[in-house]
Amino acid sequence: MYSIFFQIYVWLFRLVALFHKKAAKMVVGQKQTFRLLEEKISSDDACFWMHVSSLGEFEQGRPLIEALRRQYPTHKIVLSFYSPSGYEVRKDYQQADVVCYLPFDTPFAVKRFYQLVHPQAAFFVKYDLWPNYLRCLRRHHIPAYLISGIFRPSQRYFWPLGSAFFRRMLKGFDQFFVQNQLSAELLTGIELGDKVQICGDTRCDRVLQVAAESKHLFMLDTFTAPHVLVAGSTWPQDEKRLIPYFNQHSDMKMIIAPHQVNESRLLYIESLLKRPAVRYSQLTIESLAQADCIIIDCYGLLSSLYRYGDMAYIGGGFGAGIHNTLEAAVYGIPMVFGPRYQKFDEAKALLERKAAQSIDDEESLQAAFDALRKDEHLKTSAGEAAKDYVLTNSGSTQCIMSYLTKHL
Repeated sequence: MYSIFFQIYVWLFRLVALFHKKAAKMVVGQKQTFRLLEEKISSDDACFWMHVSSLGEFEQGRPLIEALRRQYPTHKIVLSFYSPSGYEVRKDYQQADVVCYLPFDTPFAVKRFYQLVHPQAAFFVKYDLWPNYLRCLRRHHIPAYLISGIFRPSQRYFWPLGSAFFRRMLKGFDQFFVQNQLSAELLTGIELGDKVQICGDTRCDRVLQVAAESKHLFMLDTFTAPHVLVAGSTWPQDEKRLIPYFNQHSDMKMIIAPHQVNESRLLYIESLLKRPAVRYSQLTIESLAQADCIIIDCYGLLSSLYRYGDMAYIGGGFGAGIHNTLEAAVYGIPMVFGPRYQKFDEAKALLERKAAQSIDDEESLQAAFDALRKDEHLKTSAGEAAKDYVLTNSGSTQCIMSYLTKHL
């Protein structure tokens, strides 16, 4: 029944793709998947397959991919994406032998994908699960693992009624590597407790690695003030609240990295600023000496930028949801973000540890930053709590690899 309904969904999706650019990218990309696999995977290759939904899940899976590469150097690794936003950014990722779109979860596509990849093991990251793929793996006795899994009572797997189909899907996994105790308890409640191991969040391993390898950026070491704020992945809804506060406080300097970099966004930020600012691409020794704000007008620097601040603003909280808090937390600096953080367990944990503050409006933003500016002990203790959270939750990759080396 699922396959029939899903096939109808595929037909409708392909119809929508005629008018929708992102959907069209998925359809075209999926058509290329089988060709890529035929070219790069031979029938006698030993393979691992990892599937991620998008860019965030890729960052969770990446530490494990690289650990597998070190431990099993002769194996080939196939990395599949569901979303174009993840695939387009990471299609040239060098640690995977094939980076591709995952074909739709139809019986024909699943069978063809399995025949070409013939994985020794399959890894799904966090939540993007597909019944026919899992059924195929189980039929062929291929171990399937969920990494950085996180579950909530409201999810369909745990509904009192109508959850049998979804629970059967979970039974297709050989082991769950989950982030927290609640996830383990929920799985135990549906008789999967013997397959659960709490390993934490692989993203903590990733941000520690990124911080250790972070770039020293041109001249930013000399961009100093009593307080340096790094505002990361900001949107207009963030900037219209944040920048007026910055304009009023001369003891602060700011590095701001908008989530989208284009001329209209840069001009919007410049229109709000009432203090000297310079774009990063135009930075010189002279302009740096005059600037109170540096506007990052390129991609790829944010994870290195937080090292130059002593407090951070994480964007997205007045839109669809906040962006990555761990990239800032790893540097041991306190964070402020908007009200839409509920989907992110790490954000809730950082709030509980008083490593972060959530704001709802200009007034609460002012209160949060006033407190950090005026109370050095508060700022220091919040930063230490942030770094401690990352360190406490690191080691997930090693936890998973310890299991895999015994069972693969």
